[in-house]
Amino acid sequence: MNYTLEVCVDSTASALAAKRGGADRLELCADLIIGGTTPSPALLRQVKAETGLPVRALLRPRFGDFCYDRYELAQMAECAAELVAAGADGIVTGVLTPAGALDLDALRPIYAAARQAAEKAHRTVDCTLHRAFDVCCDPFAALEAAKQLGLATILTSGQAASAPQGAALLRQLVEAAGQEVEILVGAGVSAANIPALAAQTGARAFHLSGKQVLDSRMTFRREGVPMGLPGFSEFEIWQTSEANIRAARTALDAL
Repeated sequence: MNYTLEVCVDSTASALAAKRGGADRLELCADLIIGGTTPSPALLRQVKAETGLPVRALLRPRFGDFCYDRYELAQMAECAAELVAAGADGIVTGVLTPAGALDLDALRPIYAAARQAAEKAHRTVDCTLHRAFDVCCDPFAALEAAKQLGLATILTSGQAASAPQGAALLRQLVEAAGQEVEILVGAGVSAANIPALAAQTGARAFHLSGKQVLDSRMTFRREGVPMGLPGFSEFEIWQTSEANIRAARTALDAL
């Protein structure tokens, strides 16, 4: 049985480490430290050129919830077309209504923009629903909506803080999705728990960042001047570990 290993990356260095470790495809974002935001077309083009792997690009205009205003939705549709034109093999996004349902009216134009750009480039594009799914009010209604939208994949932890905690719902989702939608298991996935997750859920696709924390190359350091989120050092770099990805690949190949 073939298993898919998708690695979430936010830099070319991480993308190359993921490739060396045996990733099948990449989810590309920016700012992974806050759950990921939309990457630039420049980063996408570089990652595609350097790795040659299938790359799905995240569409998330900001940190926070998945209930967007009309300005953000317009940006997302425009970015979808730009990223596909720049070479993205897939688009990963999600929008919810204030009541927690999948917002089909908001999502249709975004996925349509991606598909139109792909058609113009004479290729196809895979559309994914990201972990907005995990905070929606009814996962099975959202799954049926994803089928209506013609989505290829749902990235989910089973509506839990981590995939091992959501394993029971993940199994139900895999069964309900059948062959129509790939259930991509993500959040807290590692080489150590992949065998159990595969057995418990029946899933055939797994998603992780495999990150490590590296020390900055800076030798001069002005301490006490934070540039972003409080509690995070400006002199640490989060980057995918080739060894972590290779271990995950080995675990999958042994199943």
